[in-house]
Amino acid sequence: MSRQIFLDTVNLKPTPRLAHTEYVCHNALIEKVTGLNPDVHGAEAMRRFYDAWEIDFIFGTYDGPIDWGSVGRVTDMGHAVYFEDGRDFRQPQPCPFEAPEEVWEFDPVKEYGLPDFGELVKHYQDIFDANCAAWPEQYVTGGYYKSVVSGAIASFGWEMLLTAAADHEKFARVLERFANYTMYHVKAWAETSAEVFIQHDDMVWTEGPFMHPDFYRKAIFPHFKAFWSVLKAKGKKVLFCSDGTFDMFIDDLIECGADGFIFEPSNDFDLFVRKCGRTHVIVGSKVDCRTLAFGTWEQVKAQMDATFALARDCSGLIWAVGNHFPANIPIDMAERYIGYLQANWRR
Repeated sequence: MSRQIFLDTVNLKPTPRLAHTEYVCHNALIEKVTGLNPDVHGAEAMRRFYDAWEIDFIFGTYDGPIDWGSVGRVTDMGHAVYFEDGRDFRQPQPCPFEAPEEVWEFDPVKEYGLPDFGELVKHYQDIFDANCAAWPEQYVTGGYYKSVVSGAIASFGWEMLLTAAADHEKFARVLERFANYTMYHVKAWAETSAEVFIQHDDMVWTEGPFMHPDFYRKAIFPHFKAFWSVLKAKGKKVLFCSDGTFDMFIDDLIECGADGFIFEPSNDFDLFVRKCGRTHVIVGSKVDCRTLAFGTWEQVKAQMDATFALARDCSGLIWAVGNHFPANIPIDMAERYIGYLQANWRR
């Protein structure tokens, strides 16, 4: 039922309740709900948690069998603590690029290589088939993570990327090469049986675009349109996902062919509903994980009630806390949240 609720929602069909997903990294909560430690019981703990919380789909993006860092230059910018035990903390490493000229000459195809196309299709189909078997109640999407800007971030890191981006003409040619690399993977996914594809690209910051909006429209969005034309020709639904604030680009992304959007609460949720609530999938809510972590129940409830009110105008709403469900959310708050959601999400 959960998987079908997701697919019906993506296709803007009526469902008995709101579709639901969460991006949960909260081992104590998972253990409280399931009685299983996810570090010990792995997928079984997650299956039980997803079933208990009636999660309908799992975010899935994959970058193929080639590990860029093992075959070429990448920039490790480190990682801040997110898990409760700090296991994900990582110190930044020096950037392997010393001058913008190196960036302007860079070609990811030459640097990292591409697998045989038939083997890549099989690789992605095998992933999709394994996910279908592993998560019988949830739908795990197809998708690609290191698209265009995100690919450039992975290679160059932010400092060198921004330095090189000062020359728009030269940097546009670099992004075109990353787009060509991405398109190869998009075409492979298009040949699989996955019905829904997530195109992930962290192309903006929390404050919004870090390059002139006209540059996005000239040098980035045409590539998105090309990707999505390939996928939609094969009957796929395309959900675009980015960290940061991209609500000023809604109309551009709709014109490119996006069927839906996955975003953080820094975006104007009401604007998404007004612009495309009846025509597109919206994955998110007005609920902010910071309110869950540091606010009162009354504040959380107010954000939930505001989302319920807007849900009447959303044919394709998939409810989620849009900036993850981290380990610093108190368990009692998490339990009140899911209880209130499940008590009020009937269509």
